[in-house]
Amino acid sequence: MAFGDYPKEYNPSVHGPYDPARYYGKPDTPFSQVKIAELGAWFGRRNKSPSAFMGACSRAWWRWQHKYMQPKRVGIAPFFQLLVGSMTVFYVFNYGKLKHHRNYKYH
Repeated sequence: MAFGDYPKEYNPSVHGPYDPARYYGKPDTPFSQVKIAELGAWFGRRNKSPSAFMGACSRAWWRWQHKYMQPKRVGIAPFFQLLVGSMTVFYVFNYGKLKHHRNYKYH
């Protein structure tokens, strides 16, 4: 699969219009329904390639877009999610500088 092409499992005559938030591969047991004894086999069936990881990130992004950003009446939730996410990222980036400014009772 080249960059920007449809997934090889996608068939327009079967699936209809392409949805970037949908996984077109063979369905598997959802993670929430996996028993502890089956966990190793479940992880073994996962595709661990970089393209599979990027595809999963892309599907998650489009699901978030369809749920929060693209409805007709968008609420304030996506803006607060982006705000909290950016605050968390910048806190992690600056943690090395911030940890030296802690106030301790005993030195």
